[in-house]
Amino acid sequence: MARIRRLEIRNFRSIKSLDWAPSAGINCLIGPGDSGKSTILDAIDLCLGARRSVGIADTDFYGLAVTEPIVITVTLGGLSDELLSLEAYGEFLRGHDAATGQIEPEPRADIETALTLRLEVGADLEPSWQLYSERAQEQGLERGLAWKHRAALAPARIGNYASTHLSWSRSSVLNRLTDERPDLGAELARAARDARTGFGNQAGAQFAETLQVVTRTATALGVPVGQAQAMLDAHAVSIGDGAIALHSQAGIPLRSLGTGSARLLMAGLQREAAQAATIALVDEVEFGLEPHRLKRLLDSLGAKDANLPLQVFMTTHSPVSLRELSGNQLFIVRREGERHVVRPAGVTDQVQGILRADPEAFLAKSILVCEGASEIGLARGIDQYGVEDHNQTSFFALGGAYVNAGGSTPDLCLEKALVMRRLGYDVAAFIDADKAPTPALLATLAAEGVVLLMWRTGRALEDELFISMSDAAIDSLLHYAIERIGRDGVAEHIRSKSEGQRTLEAIEGERAAQGVYAAPTRELLGRAARVSKNGWFKSVSAYQHVGRRIVGPQLQNAEPGFVDVMNRLWAWTHAA
Repeated sequence: MARIRRLEIRNFRSIKSLDWAPSAGINCLIGPGDSGKSTILDAIDLCLGARRSVGIADTDFYGLAVTEPIVITVTLGGLSDELLSLEAYGEFLRGHDAATGQIEPEPRADIETALTLRLEVGADLEPSWQLYSERAQEQGLERGLAWKHRAALAPARIGNYASTHLSWSRSSVLNRLTDERPDLGAELARAARDARTGFGNQAGAQFAETLQVVTRTATALGVPVGQAQAMLDAHAVSIGDGAIALHSQAGIPLRSLGTGSARLLMAGLQREAAQAATIALVDEVEFGLEPHRLKRLLDSLGAKDANLPLQVFMTTHSPVSLRELSGNQLFIVRREGERHVVRPAGVTDQVQGILRADPEAFLAKSILVCEGASEIGLARGIDQYGVEDHNQTSFFALGGAYVNAGGSTPDLCLEKALVMRRLGYDVAAFIDADKAPTPALLATLAAEGVVLLMWRTGRALEDELFISMSDAAIDSLLHYAIERIGRDGVAEHIRSKSEGQRTLEAIEGERAAQGVYAAPTRELLGRAARVSKNGWFKSVSAYQHVGRRIVGPQLQNAEPGFVDVMNRLWAWTHAA
């Protein structure tokens, strides 16, 4: 089964230069908008598609520089015996070393034999598809793929117009399911005159096997078709190629299916035809599909299969897609200077953990990795305060996302931050300082450009709040704590953390008598507020309230050290 082993793009749209060795199965491209994901799919389609011309314009050249030709090079492995023919393509055969991922000039017995097809478009906008090898170039040899081989290798584009594959047109996937072909002659013409009368039985007999495959596939995918029929499409302009179309049991043309259903059925049929056409392209795979049907579509494309039935190139902006995929199926597209890079996300524990818990992070530009839910809630509350009270742009609108490291140790948070940084994201880590992080890890993060936001030595978030905020802010914090967990709960935590020496009533009396909270009282309240798993504000929503309603409005009255951390948090999350 043919597979793309290497893709090279030069001067095409937003891509000046890209070299990538994709995987043999699912290749899900993710990254911020305008990073070149769809351009990669279009490049594959233009180079491998069965076409004799392309609609290239000046705007398709990188930077509108038509003097630099568009060059798209695809090297294919997993070739059929016909494509390995020495008589037909001997001078163009090359080698692919799976161990190194490199393309070798000559085939060898111990590596895979490969063919390279190159599309070049110059200033005259005329496309040229030619096979390429080093020795053929040295000898001045030129030739392209035979048309039947071009047609066999052409990828299936599962897009918004998947319904075009639901009739027996020349490029339809239906023609790849079986060897059946229509030969109805006069009966076909009569069917046109009689508006399909009597034609269904004739077509159905000739497409029996194909219709069985369609019916079975549709049933398995939950697409409501019933027993599929092959009937004359009454909307066909002329009787000929594409006039015979799939219909439901009720006689309704399947091209009238919704976008999501058509894509889902098309993906299932493409898998059935995988022996004939093994490469599929899907832009925005989630388009038109509810989450449960999106999962079914990904299954149909082979997301969970070890035998890799198809090589799929897809893009997505859906967290649902990311949760269903593994890190070795995700590829992050980034522009670095004048070149594009495609990095595999990988399957480390940190990557897989983030994929399951916070998949949105992989779709963001900037990521704030927080030690726990408390820091996420506080950061979101501060962000909300800036947006609602000061008309600022939100962190989400700027392409930001949060990652919850789980609240166990600061090192775990820093390790996750480092993983995401190495995948090309802008990353900051937000941690407590009651447990000291490993110095070597801190040094590595600084060297690799991870921004560190950390409370002052020995302090957790609750310590900082009660030690640093104004007396009025502490009033608000106590009031909110009592509202959340009850007066008895707050009083018990204070009694426990003071070993029975202080009570809530005594602290309230101190505030009333002296007008302030003494330093020892502030420290006690900080310890009491962060009781393990039963803390006063231990949730994203509770700390979001604290940030939005208490810290944000009263930050100007807090200690300078606390204000500095908050200002640095704001500056990083709202950097242009």
